[in-house]
Amino acid sequence: MLIIDRYIIRKFLGTYIFTIAMIIAITIVIDLNQKIDNFIKTSPPIYNIIVDYYLNFIPYFINLFSPLFVFIAVIFFTSRMAENSEIIALMSSGLNFRRLLRPYMISAVIIALSTFLLNSFVIPPGNVKRIEFENRYVRNKSVDYASNIQLKVEPGIIARFNNFDNSTRRGKGFSLERFENKKLVSRLTAREIFWDSLYHWHVNDYMIRDFEGMKEIISSGEKLDTILTIVPSDFLISAHDSEQLTTPRLKAYIDRQKQRGIGNIQLFEIEYHQRFAMSFAAFILTIIGVSLSSRKVKGGMGLNIGIGMGLSFSYILFLQVSSTFAVSGMVNPFIAVWIPNLLFAVIAVWLYRKAPR
Repeated sequence: MLIIDRYIIRKFLGTYIFTIAMIIAITIVIDLNQKIDNFIKTSPPIYNIIVDYYLNFIPYFINLFSPLFVFIAVIFFTSRMAENSEIIALMSSGLNFRRLLRPYMISAVIIALSTFLLNSFVIPPGNVKRIEFENRYVRNKSVDYASNIQLKVEPGIIARFNNFDNSTRRGKGFSLERFENKKLVSRLTAREIFWDSLYHWHVNDYMIRDFEGMKEIISSGEKLDTILTIVPSDFLISAHDSEQLTTPRLKAYIDRQKQRGIGNIQLFEIEYHQRFAMSFAAFILTIIGVSLSSRKVKGGMGLNIGIGMGLSFSYILFLQVSSTFAVSGMVNPFIAVWIPNLLFAVIAVWLYRKAPR
């Protein structure tokens, strides 16, 4: 590793951290200004505001806008090097553009790995506390009620609820159907069902119909204890639940819900694929940033920063728009999340070829 490599890595990571600190400070002031009325009304302890909310809000925000921070960092210090004719001097000494990219890509690897590890294992537990704080003191984002629920409990066993209220742990119009070789062999219906703990449920005012060929056996009762391998969180799904799961748990949850035939898990699939796509974006945006800002232009550093800001915001906007199509079911979540990366990868290749040699 050359001296220039260490210099660029130090400048890249230093500018990246400085950019984060500067924007985070501004964001906290804006966020506090927006939520001050809620804090006055609900009177949360100062300790909870600082520890439970803002200390968990900061890494969440850093991860959300990581592509923007990477782009700004690359554009800022590379434009400054170009303005001071440092890049011209490097290339005059025999260092080609491809070799110049090496320390940038090493820095991108560090940022990508850090982003992925934070997003997979550190931020989700913090989001649990942050969202709990928001639900209690700012606005309630949890889902406590659902209707017309149908899910697969186990292979061949289907459960249905007319509605379920998590505040009382009670569901109305419950039925449990058992199939063998695609034939209905048993059906339990109950006026009400109550969730006790884990997989322990109680059904009230029930009727069981067992089918044996042409014969039907009917039994009924007022109360029955049963074991169902489902919990309310399997069908009471909030938009922010996906942010609270580590990546291994998120993958396991998606697989489990697919096996049960639950269809509204697009947000979880988007979150899962975004954790990989956002990390990979660090390489694409770094190449774009270096290719744009390594040339000395008449507009100076301000023009490069303006172009970089525009491209980074367009990337984030495009990612949100494509994710919306995935939520609506129009596009596969994997394709929707990776489309912005593919498009900007094409832009990166084109700019790389146009970069000064």
